[in-house]
Amino acid sequence: MLSDVGSKMAESSVAVASSGGSSTRSCRGSSTPADNYILARRRTLQVVVSSLLTEAGFDSAEKAAVETLTEMLQSYLTEVGRSAKSYCEHTTRTQPTLPDIVVSLIEMGFNVDTLPAYAKRSQRMVITAPPVTNNPVVPKALIAGQNKPHPAHIPGHLPDFPDPHTYIKTPTCREPVADYQVLREKAASQRRDVERALTRFMAKTGETQSLFKDDTSTFPLIAARSLSIPYLNALLPSELELQQVEETDSSEQDDQTDNENLSMHLQADETGAEKENSSVLQQNSMKGGEETLIDNPYLRPVKKPKLRRKK
Repeated sequence: MLSDVGSKMAESSVAVASSGGSSTRSCRGSSTPADNYILARRRTLQVVVSSLLTEAGFDSAEKAAVETLTEMLQSYLTEVGRSAKSYCEHTTRTQPTLPDIVVSLIEMGFNVDTLPAYAKRSQRMVITAPPVTNNPVVPKALIAGQNKPHPAHIPGHLPDFPDPHTYIKTPTCREPVADYQVLREKAASQRRDVERALTRFMAKTGETQSLFKDDTSTFPLIAARSLSIPYLNALLPSELELQQVEETDSSEQDDQTDNENLSMHLQADETGAEKENSSVLQQNSMKGGEETLIDNPYLRPVKKPKLRRKK
């Protein structure tokens, strides 16, 4: 009897697969829409197994036996669907056809010639249609832009193009703002935010005074520190004055070094000019009847310029 039930289950599973039935997985009592969808398909397979047992002559069956036979039927349908899909993809198609299912059954060792006789049997039981269940809601992915349709040279059964943001360059950087007014406003707002942050930090970490006697947290004011010698700040130079003094000292040192370098260059120039003048005078003295005074201004000795020191 069990062998007959097994053969009938195989034939019924093939009939379901050839009519376009889909395979499902087992459910373990969850409440999500996807799990409810799988549970409904699982109950349909249990009804099919129960009808096959009734046709085989069984009056009752244990729950564990029904579950085992249901799992066998589900595994058989899953294998038929997987093999049909492989043959479909091997021939560059996306939807399986009847020849794909027939080839899958032949590969699994099933005699396809017995299907017509099994479908026309007289003692078969009519199973009511399963309840309509909505397909599990798949969350929508992020869509940016419109998908590009296939050109004329690409067949329509091929997958669609991906979203444009996956292959189109989208620069994320912005051009820097060059408007003078905007830059001034931004700098002023940043300076104001920094001052407020420092004021709040000093108010939280240091001593504060309250503007109102009752409420000490509404308007905190930074407490003024009392000095033992009030006039000491007026006698001591400020940081700005010290900075100016340092700048003047550095400028004086730079002027002094420049003057020393200039004097060294002038001495070197004087020695070179004296040598040239002496050679010219010797040449002129060798010539007879010529005057000792040099009329050419370019041959006259170089005069040392007067240096004025900065006070």
